[in-house]
Amino acid sequence: MRKSLTLVATGVAAALALSACGGSDTSSESVDSLDPANPVTLTVGASPLPHAQILQYVADNLAADAGLELEIKEFDDYVTPNIALDDGSLDANYYQHLPYFESQVESQGYDFEHGAGVHVEPYAVFSEKHEDISAVGDGARVAITNDPSNQARALTLLEEAGLLENVEDDASVLALTDEQNPKGLDFVENQPELLVNDLSDPTVDLAILNGNYILAAGLSTDDALLVESVEENPYANFLAWKTGNKDARIDKLEELLHSPEVSSFIEETWPNGDVTAAF
Repeated sequence: MRKSLTLVATGVAAALALSACGGSDTSSESVDSLDPANPVTLTVGASPLPHAQILQYVADNLAADAGLELEIKEFDDYVTPNIALDDGSLDANYYQHLPYFESQVESQGYDFEHGAGVHVEPYAVFSEKHEDISAVGDGARVAITNDPSNQARALTLLEEAGLLENVEDDASVLALTDEQNPKGLDFVENQPELLVNDLSDPTVDLAILNGNYILAAGLSTDDALLVESVEENPYANFLAWKTGNKDARIDKLEELLHSPEVSSFIEETWPNGDVTAAF
């Protein structure tokens, strides 16, 4: 199994770098059947944790016997994996949930398809100033993602804790009314991968973090003030590919990602539920 160096890139520079790298030379092949004696390569982009770790397990334990060789490219942001999928640098990516996927398809005009949910990483609220959510006072400063699909998710979590009221599905910090934000919370938007840094800012009362960045920072939801429920959670992460490019390689990886072996790996690796199988 070949694994690329972690990519930390955004914007135009990222797009140029990815175009220069190129993708798997098997992406245009018609693969009717996979032969373990002659494995075919599938290039997949993923967030380092837990996505690339799950793919690594598949590569080390399941892929060879299925006639598949995974080349895993890691991305530390949420924008470039879809850019890379769109420009052909990747055959598939594994890092996003349905609300984010749909917002990107609509705003960027991507022609993508996706598979079934593999796992959920619950959103969580952390604080270095408060030991209980009830201690959060009026005007508290809250660090929150600038990603619209996850921002609404974060606001819903605060509503469940009684800090906000009547949050709508498409809510944003800029659209909150005084009635919805009775405590006058002061929201500070940042890129999701940078919110962990805000947690140590002495002016920040709460930081609402994405699950993969919780893991990357060595944190645990066991220490969070609030944790999103995984029951009937609509934010399961899945495999995505360009429309019309689905072949036996993607079919096989989709099958392996939903195997009992992967479910057991997730449960054994994250027994506290930081990552939970969605199948």
